[in-house]
Amino acid sequence: MENASKALLMAAGVLIGLLILSLAVYLFVTFGATSAEMHKEIETNRLAEFNNQFTRYMEKEDITIYDVITIANLATDNNKYYQLSKRVNSSLRSDNYIKVIYDGRSIEFGIDNDNEEIINYYNEIIKNDLNNQNTNRYKCEIEINNYTGKVWKVIFNNR
Repeated sequence: MENASKALLMAAGVLIGLLILSLAVYLFVTFGATSAEMHKEIETNRLAEFNNQFTRYMEKEDITIYDVITIANLATDNNKYYQLSKRVNSSLRSDNYIKVIYDGRSIEFGIDNDNEEIINYYNEIIKNDLNNQNTNRYKCEIEINNYTGKVWKVIFNNR
């Protein structure tokens, strides 16, 4: 009788141990899934915030040359951050490279270009635009990379 009692206590201890282990595994899986969801939501918010820097110009009616240069600077900063060189071929897509097309030509830069060269180039664009008798207004079009969901091309056309 005494052995049966000890056997029952041992069986109860094993069952309680299994319950505790099962609970720990359940909590680990649940918290892991919640963490993955939160990480995915944070990445989605970051992507939306990044794209918003560019897409907000699609809705503007009075985009000036200064807005065009602002976008070109954002693209250049992005390209330098990812240590990407200026792309010559406008149809070439990179996961992180951003092109800015103004007046049919690419005006963004990459890591190959120093700041003075960039500033001089943008000042020349502004000067040429301001020499025009009409103050030009531009329309903005955006292309999104299907793989990354990030903006990869910004095109400015005269209104």
